Amino acid sequence: MNKPQVPAAHNVLRILSLLSTTDAPISATRIQRELELPRSTTYHLLRELEDSGFVVHLKNPGTYGLGLAAYRMSQAYTTQQPLVRLATKPLARIAAFAGGSAHLTRLAGSEIVYLHEVRAPGAVSLVTEVGVRLPALATASGRIMLAYLPDAELRAVFTSSGERRRYSEVKAQLIDVREHGWESECEEVSRGQESVAVAVLDHLERPAAALAATFPVGSTDKQALLGALEDASARLRTQFFGNR
Repeated sequence: MNKPQVPAAHNVLRILSLLSTTDAPISATRIQRELELPRSTTYHLLRELEDSGFVVHLKNPGTYGLGLAAYRMSQAYTTQQPLVRLATKPLARIAAFAGGSAHLTRLAGSEIVYLHEVRAPGAVSLVTEVGVRLPALATASGRIMLAYLPDAELRAVFTSSGERRRYSEVKAQLIDVREHGWESECEEVSRGQESVAVAVLDHLERPAAALAATFPVGSTDKQALLGALEDASARLRTQFFGNR
């Protein structure tokens, strides 16, 4: 077999590939043994991967697993464009019903990124255009997705978010959000506007995306709007991920 031209990059990819095939985090010793790498090289590469977020080091019991950056990359590849195509028509109906805007978003670390926006005729232009990123904890879409993350991932997001509240406060808020199955905000993002959002869960009960509607405060039937969002979310999940 030809030797790789960039051995370090080659070995980084080998480590990520190995971690992606294991059911649980594994030790550096096992990584070193299975990939036949020098001990010092293994730890240097793992440290770099950890610093960049592609690997997470669980100090007890001293194992390594894929990090948020690796998950975000795979999530973007496997879901982003197909979900945009499937969500376009439902979002148009929801925007028309709300008399405002409807959005599809996904998590990107401690932020959300807007993948698609549909505005009803006459609806005001908002900051939530495609490609815009906002702090996840400051938006209804972000909070509903964060509510479905495992505790370790949520804590990592919280740590990098710059949030001033204590983690216990944020965690308690998101437990309530998950129990409700939806989230709302009023004038937290745009003056005179409120939003409601629901998550689109994948086959592992993880948040693949969120659907949201934004409209002038008090201008629409929020319960009926929420029902339309939940129906659209359920349909998207079935279309993309199959039945539960």
